[in-house]
Amino acid sequence: MLNKNIETFLGCEGEYKDARIVLFGAPFDSTTSYRPGTRFASRTMRAESYGLETYSPYQDLDMEDAAVFDGGDLELCFGDTEKALASIHDFTAEVIADKKKPLMIGGEHLVTLGAVRAVFEKYPDLHIIHFDAHTDLREEYLGARLSHATVLKRVWEMVGDNHIFQFGIRSGERDEFCWAKNHTSLQMFNFDGLETVIAQLAGKPVYFTLDLDILDPSVFPGTGTPEAGGVSFLSLLDAILKVTKLNIVGCDMNELSPVYDQSGASTAVALKLLRELLLSLERPYIEGPSMV
Repeated sequence: MLNKNIETFLGCEGEYKDARIVLFGAPFDSTTSYRPGTRFASRTMRAESYGLETYSPYQDLDMEDAAVFDGGDLELCFGDTEKALASIHDFTAEVIADKKKPLMIGGEHLVTLGAVRAVFEKYPDLHIIHFDAHTDLREEYLGARLSHATVLKRVWEMVGDNHIFQFGIRSGERDEFCWAKNHTSLQMFNFDGLETVIAQLAGKPVYFTLDLDILDPSVFPGTGTPEAGGVSFLSLLDAILKVTKLNIVGCDMNELSPVYDQSGASTAVALKLLRELLLSLERPYIEGPSMV
């Protein structure tokens, strides 16, 4: 008997009812300010994931022991940004209602807003950890309030002051950096102070958003707005493993544009980081009930 051929991310073949993490794609890049193409990230990552091993030597954990369901890519309306965000919100809300953890693959960074809206409804004391090259704190971009350049400003309008912690930032308007001094915690260029923030947020609900252009373009050229002076792969991996010790109630990874790196290296980097992120979130369950 033949079965349907359903392509999933490597090691994410679990059933929804058994999953603790629900992985899904948000292929949307309609507000990208420079080079579009992130809508193809999740599709490309699924196809390329089978060049990766399920086992992580960094953590001594294996995706074969994880409980992850791949929900596929959402069908998003490219002509209506709010409708696309509403679709992301509704899917995320359903996952949370079923007591599972959403992990979204963008897409441009604006997709974060749809997911955070849903998570914030469940966790009104939500805190945000934001890894990025860009501030994303503009009030508007070319007259639009909804843009990947404004996403963290829209998030701030929900969570308020002292709830957003930004790391690796090295690009933005002067006004954004000035505004951040009074409203967010912004660490330029690197992860200095991350351990202090982690101690501060212990036990609190945290949404983790990872814009992959935090990486240096020499490591990760396949993105729409590359910025020189970024962090290394190992530095980012170390930071991810620290952040995921917190009470992560939702997270995303975004801004891979595979078309701008025909070698496939940027996709390979994104996939390895995704594997490590999933395994780190699953670690307490994989290592046994005493760790939960």
